[in-house]
Amino acid sequence: MARIKHIAIRTHDVDGTAAFYREAFGLAQVGEGQSGVYLSDGYLNIAILKLRPGNAGESLRLGVDHVGFEVNDVEATLERIRRLGGKSLVGQSDMAAAGSTAPQSYFEVKCVGPDEQVIDISSTGWVGAR
Repeated sequence: MARIKHIAIRTHDVDGTAAFYREAFGLAQVGEGQSGVYLSDGYLNIAILKLRPGNAGESLRLGVDHVGFEVNDVEATLERIRRLGGKSLVGQSDMAAAGSTAPQSYFEVKCVGPDEQVIDISSTGWVGAR
């Protein structure tokens, strides 16, 4: 079974939005990268990301931008997504190559679901998520 491990929120004010979630809900900051701040309750990672212009194929949104699932088998999950009408946007993304100072590096495959919602698929999880 896949588990939700990551939710990304796009904002114009990364520091202010991160402070809100830290103070309102007692979340811990578990990482910081070029594109944002990573918070966690110990179970789920919330990425507070700067809203920026999207690249070809991206549909960046103010507010909840995408959801990340940790899965046992990335290829089998991608096949199910394709069979159900979804598609993958890009191959692998390495946080370390993107200049992140987060304490772990992982890969993810970005996909699009039936309502053009972006979905991250990973077999290794996100920092701060159990």
